[in-house]
Amino acid sequence: MCGIAGIVGDPKVSARLVGRMARSLAHRGPDDEGVWIDSEAGVGLGHRRLAIVDLSAAGHQPMHSPAGRFVLTFNGEIYNHAELRQELIAQGCEVDWHGHSDTETLLAGFDAWGIRGTLERATGMFAFAVWDRKERALTLARDRLGEKPLYYGRAKGPGSPFLFGSELKALREYPGFEAEVDRESLALLLRYMVVPAPRSIYRGISKLMPGTILTLASDSSEIVVESYWSGAEVARQGAADPLSIDPAAATERLEQVLERAIGRQMMADVPLGAFLSGGVDSSTVVAIMQKLSSRPVKTFTVGFREDDYNEAVHAKAVARHLGTDHTELYVTPAEAMDVIPKLPAMYDEPFADPSQIPTHLISALARREVTVALSGDGGDELFGGYNRYVVTADFWERISGIPLPLRSGAARALQSIPAPAWDRFGSVAGGLLPRSLRFARLGEKVHKGAPMLRSESQEQLYDWMLSQWRDPAAVVIGAPPSATSHAFGVAPIEGLRGAELMMAQDMLFYLPDDILTKVDRAAMAVSLETRVPLLDPEVVEFAWRLPLDLKIRRGTTKWLLRQVLYRHVPPALIERPKMGFGIPLDTWLRGPLRDWAEALLDERRLEAEGYFRPAPIRKAWAAHLRGQSNQTFKLWTVLTFQTWLAEQRGESVQPPDRLAALAG
Repeated sequence: MCGIAGIVGDPKVSARLVGRMARSLAHRGPDDEGVWIDSEAGVGLGHRRLAIVDLSAAGHQPMHSPAGRFVLTFNGEIYNHAELRQELIAQGCEVDWHGHSDTETLLAGFDAWGIRGTLERATGMFAFAVWDRKERALTLARDRLGEKPLYYGRAKGPGSPFLFGSELKALREYPGFEAEVDRESLALLLRYMVVPAPRSIYRGISKLMPGTILTLASDSSEIVVESYWSGAEVARQGAADPLSIDPAAATERLEQVLERAIGRQMMADVPLGAFLSGGVDSSTVVAIMQKLSSRPVKTFTVGFREDDYNEAVHAKAVARHLGTDHTELYVTPAEAMDVIPKLPAMYDEPFADPSQIPTHLISALARREVTVALSGDGGDELFGGYNRYVVTADFWERISGIPLPLRSGAARALQSIPAPAWDRFGSVAGGLLPRSLRFARLGEKVHKGAPMLRSESQEQLYDWMLSQWRDPAAVVIGAPPSATSHAFGVAPIEGLRGAELMMAQDMLFYLPDDILTKVDRAAMAVSLETRVPLLDPEVVEFAWRLPLDLKIRRGTTKWLLRQVLYRHVPPALIERPKMGFGIPLDTWLRGPLRDWAEALLDERRLEAEGYFRPAPIRKAWAAHLRGQSNQTFKLWTVLTFQTWLAEQRGESVQPPDRLAALAG
């Protein structure tokens, strides 16, 4: 894993400037630095290296292609690069190989097949920039599902130099970089907890979309972006041509597909391990890793003392059964809260999924022993794992025939019961409910779900399921009304409806913009490479050809993936209510974080900064403090922006003295 940065169209480009941009990404690549400059073309490419495959100097970047035409700065891994190299050799390509890095293979592929042709053959996670010295053109590319990030845009508006980088901090190193907050992006942050691609928090700066190629000629201001792979098309084609297969055969086929994908991603010249939560996805990945490994796989779990948030005990049981070399760390609230001041620099633009905190903690734990860690992300989106797929479809079927005014009254009644009372009810009645309707923290979910009774369509219902502030334009000053319309929400894909449509939209938007972003920044902050084998193209394409009733079966989510797992782990170690990777942030905001949050949400501060209307924020804060409702996620979107803004202005984002003392 690495960090990349660069400039096109600056006649004053210098190695010093490009080196400074690259060094801002040193956490992504602590092992080596490289800069390449073409002063005549006004081009500079920078690279920071985390050496994973071919640790020798032969892996140094930026790297030239064998014919000298292409210069590449590359972030990521190409898991099938050995097969691609053999294909090049079989085709008679004369290459004087200097090492065995995937970067060298990619460049030889560019000479032989072109950039797009190479990408269509490559299996991996990546974001890269390549300068074509013959055509005098820059190409940026991002992997199929967005595992690796890439930002781009003009330094000072139209006509100014073009910048790119793995993180926004690299772009900010450019002298005079104009960084105006995009009010619509801010409103979308409040709605979805992230700034969805292709937007960024800055006006004029974009994220390259997954599965796309950007081309910029040095003699033109026109930026051309085109797809080389479409997840929507894979989903559409898979649903249109489902496999005719019985459950036993499907289980066997899926295990074979997973073995190939996980085996490819266990390639490394450095220590490798895996995150293990004890849930279906991570346990399946670890089980197959252990099956393929001749020695115990290193696994890692972070635990909390609060039972509602602690998965460590389940992970330990799975690890013991599989025989992994397991490490667990129980984290105190003070240690977890100590991460909060680091988040603005770590994520580099506002990002409000609170599981970023435990994700960073487990990454730091793993980095003590390994340089690469596999995760189970992607299983929910591909195999129907989120309870919301079942709940949304069932909920809409039940309420769609009830007049809207009656549903609105029921919503008010449900919200009038305090969240703790719902939690008590859930603990008493949980054993009487089907598995799909058993939830940890029931009160939080009821208070979030009650307003959805007002939905006018299943598509709107699901979009609201993913939303925090449902009318963010009423909170963000200057946000256009369009900010209230969906970005993550369900948009039509031919041939998909119901749960399959929700899964496709999650794969295309929620997965890259939230889940993969969270893992990338949390891990790269400690120079840990993470890999996601469930997003291997072969797994993705196979999953979309599976009939829906093999994914969600009689109310059981991820049914087929569970069948593979149960070949290796007893069901009793896995079957429990879905918990998620969370922290007790709601109680922290009422306790040790209260003074810190109050200072950031102070009405006078909000008015002076001019981004938010204080009234709705103060109303949510008061309701949360009273315990009337759980407003954690709404408040965290605002607090995330506030801490990020303070960081940008050079203000302290340290917690107040009481919290600092607690963090000790």
